[in-house]
Amino acid sequence: MTTPMIYLDGRGVPRDEVLRNAQQAAAGLEQIGVQEGDCIALLLRNDFAFFEVQQAANAVGAYGVPINWHGQVDEVLYILEDAKPKVLVAHADLLAPVRGRIPPGIQVFVVPTPPEVVARYGVPASLAAPAPGDVEWGGWLSRFEPLAGPPRRNRATMIYTSGTTGHPKGVKREPATPEQTQAYVEMFASVYGLKPGVRALVSGPLYHASPNAYGRQALLTADVLVLQSKFDPEETLELIARHRIENAVMVPTMFVRMLKLPREVRDRYDVRSLRWVTHTGAPCPREVKQELMAWWGPVVYETYGGTEVGTATLATPQDWLEHPGCVGRPTPGTQVAFYDEAGRRLPEGEIGEIYARVPAYADFTYLNHEEKRRSVERDGLVSLGDIGYMKDGRLYLCDRRSDMVIFGGTNIYPAEIEMVLTQCPGVKDCAVFGIPDEDFGESLAAAVEPMPGAELSVEQIREYLMSRLAKYKVPRRIDFYAALPREDSGKIFKRRLREPFWQNAGRRI
Repeated sequence: MTTPMIYLDGRGVPRDEVLRNAQQAAAGLEQIGVQEGDCIALLLRNDFAFFEVQQAANAVGAYGVPINWHGQVDEVLYILEDAKPKVLVAHADLLAPVRGRIPPGIQVFVVPTPPEVVARYGVPASLAAPAPGDVEWGGWLSRFEPLAGPPRRNRATMIYTSGTTGHPKGVKREPATPEQTQAYVEMFASVYGLKPGVRALVSGPLYHASPNAYGRQALLTADVLVLQSKFDPEETLELIARHRIENAVMVPTMFVRMLKLPREVRDRYDVRSLRWVTHTGAPCPREVKQELMAWWGPVVYETYGGTEVGTATLATPQDWLEHPGCVGRPTPGTQVAFYDEAGRRLPEGEIGEIYARVPAYADFTYLNHEEKRRSVERDGLVSLGDIGYMKDGRLYLCDRRSDMVIFGGTNIYPAEIEMVLTQCPGVKDCAVFGIPDEDFGESLAAAVEPMPGAELSVEQIREYLMSRLAKYKVPRRIDFYAALPREDSGKIFKRRLREPFWQNAGRRI
């Protein structure tokens, strides 16, 4: 009989060991006073300990609160102040910058920074180990017998939204009913292909909503679950070949980076084991998906949703091949509707703000901001923050509501321009956004990261875009960056690019 295994890059441990550690930790958490409904914060990179903490929180009916460790110190401290966790579990090097500033009353446990992370991120040896006086997570949990008794009510994970304006908000769900729990498991089997015995890969950071939800479910169903400490395009292919990965969750930027590997590098790795690769988090340019499926076969699935709503739609490979650009049909039982700026519900085919409700997810509120929960709801449905339309029963996206640029009274959706610009020879990645304009209110700016060694000019990019887009959609300003600000998942911090232009404009950023 196969022993289910979890790997961090190339190092593996049996799944049962991780689950036993989680139950021992759960017993310890109860002994130090953690109760149902409390919060447990995770300042952890991808690691076995991440699953131990998250499963332990679930076992005692607490909320696991993953913190984006890419954030500034003040951003980390804000979440600790807002969530008021009873416990914080942190990698040694991530704890160092906030040590001494953690709010009182929080019990801190320290996890030695894994050697894979030390090597990948260049962590100094002096910061990789717990400091004298720290309570080491593994040593502490080993003192306890596994938690006994009936399971507590499942409260899942409290994800903090990215906060495009102001501070992020914690999405706090009600405890799931048994029916919702079963529907959630069935949804992951039908929408993500996560069925018992699968061999799965998580390349993105587990503090993100999609890798987190996928990873939690894969932990319980997969025979092989591989975590990457940091995404690397060639290493991803090597892991797929070595572990015969069948199932994975990624973001489009990862596809772009793998496709831009030299052909001789791509051909070294056998990826024929892949059966179901789900992408989410951002639109995928059509040419990218077409090229990827020409390489991997018709195995690329797309989901669309949000932290508050859950997984609202699924586009199968057949859906996308027959209806290019769509993000799929609503998932089972999901309601989707569109509203204009006046709050009027729109008929199919008209562009409006997207609202949805997915029955597999328990209802939520924003922690400490209940009034903002009401502001995103219409007729029992919740806004996804995006603009789009429905055609032939399939959803099409235009852009983020907050990213939409109003140029002289005309709505422009930067995502459309980004999809074209990404395909420009020599462009590695890009971001398009609105900046102040005295004449038109807003105009377009593009931030471009060239491929290594590429020689690009503003004129070349404008000429490329002018041949493919309407003139008013071509950015007036184009800047080059050696590296765009981004998260480990590859998602660009667009707000950081936009902020300097709006700081003195007296308007939103």
